Amino acid sequence: MELFEDTPASNAHEFTVSEISGAVKRVLEGEFGRVRVRGEIGRVSRPSSGHLYFDLKDDRAVIAAVTWKGQAARLSTRPEEGIEVIATGRLTTFPGQSKYQLIVEEIEPAGAGALMMMLEKCRKALAAEGLFDESRKRPLPYLPRVIGVVTSPSGAVIRDILHRLRDRFPTHVLIWPVAVQGEGCASQVTAAIRGFNALPSDGPLPRPDLIIVARGGGSLEDLWGFNEEAVVRAAADSLIPLISAVGHETDTTLIDFASDRRAPTPTAAAEMAVPVRAELAARLTEIQARMMRAAQTRNQRQRQRLSDLGRALGRPQALTAPARQRFDLFAERLEPALRGFVRARRDRLNALPLSLSALRAMLRNRRDALQAQAQRLPLCLARLGQRRSERLTDLGSRLERARARMLADAARQIVRDRGTLDRLAARLSAAGGRLLAPRRDALERLDRLRQTLGYRETLRRGFAVVHGPSGLLTHAAEAAQTPRFEIEFLDGRMAARPDAPPAKPARKPREPKGQKSLF
Repeated sequence: MELFEDTPASNAHEFTVSEISGAVKRVLEGEFGRVRVRGEIGRVSRPSSGHLYFDLKDDRAVIAAVTWKGQAARLSTRPEEGIEVIATGRLTTFPGQSKYQLIVEEIEPAGAGALMMMLEKCRKALAAEGLFDESRKRPLPYLPRVIGVVTSPSGAVIRDILHRLRDRFPTHVLIWPVAVQGEGCASQVTAAIRGFNALPSDGPLPRPDLIIVARGGGSLEDLWGFNEEAVVRAAADSLIPLISAVGHETDTTLIDFASDRRAPTPTAAAEMAVPVRAELAARLTEIQARMMRAAQTRNQRQRQRLSDLGRALGRPQALTAPARQRFDLFAERLEPALRGFVRARRDRLNALPLSLSALRAMLRNRRDALQAQAQRLPLCLARLGQRRSERLTDLGSRLERARARMLADAARQIVRDRGTLDRLAARLSAAGGRLLAPRRDALERLDRLRQTLGYRETLRRGFAVVHGPSGLLTHAAEAAQTPRFEIEFLDGRMAARPDAPPAKPARKPREPKGQKSLF
């Protein structure tokens, strides 16, 4: 028995790590092209890149899941830890960590229990912000001139609302058509509410005095668009009073908490919006009749009161007799009083000439003083102008001297800066020469090394390169199975076939005596 036994070599192909990973990826994606996986969400990660990473798990296994940034923005349900969902996507592998993962394209809650849990969580979060407080709610207008309706234009809801408004009190209705279920429901309802609020009061379209958001009954999944946070915030921020009429009386959505009034049905919303026109007309007729009766009764009472007071006044002559007697008495005393008044005024006029002469003397003195000042005024103005001219001349000379000094200082500074710049340019030129020389030498050494290590130098030493149809041929067995290949020499290529007869070896040149071959 020999100490070492010969073991036959294995004929199995040797795979690289990348080849094994690629083969596993192809097999996995081929078997599970598109799958729906039900499980509970755990460990949700939202990095700054915008991608979503989370786990899908049950009581026995965990699958890593990822949603890329572009698809994450279009998910109808945001992944939250602890809820049970159905994820739709495709299985693939991640070679960097040798694991498989689910690329999720859509997420939907798994049953009504998960939806109710999400609904309650969202309701508590919005209620904590105060969006459902009663203090935020506005009263409805008694008789709105324009009503905006947010609903589907093709359903029975809009027909019920229009029919009820026409029966009760015909008014102007603006319809904003939206999808009332499905993927685009929340965004369209949000845009409709904010669009009605953005209408100007004096624009071509009248601004509604009241908004009705309406939809017929349906399942929790059908009404889910009215539970979205964007819709609730738009209803809470609405400056126009809003009535929510989503579903039947037993259906409750989050927009019902944020709206100013909740109607059990769309028809009830129309009844809340306007009163009954016939009842208003009857009420007005009744009020008008009562007002006429009250006016007639008041006039009769005033007329009776005036008659009673007239009887208490007595005869008019008795009231005017004392006044007539007083007038006669004062008429006798009036003439002597007028004569005395005229006499007193005549005496005052006779004493006026003395006062007028004093006034004339005062005016004459004031005129003489003004004339003297007018004669002095040109001299004062001339002296003032001369002083101002002298000051301006002095200031001009001072400014000219200051300007000359500034120009001289600037010229000296320019000379100093030019010298500094020349010195720096000389230093820069010298430093550039010193830095470029060693780098040029290093570049030349690397180029010589490149030429030495290139395969062209190997060809120059007598070797050749064999090229096959799919690449280089390094084994004789591969060359034997190749129908045609090329051999590259230093000065070009030539075609060769494996079935060609082997060339006779060239005779080795005889070495001169006394010399030995180095190879």
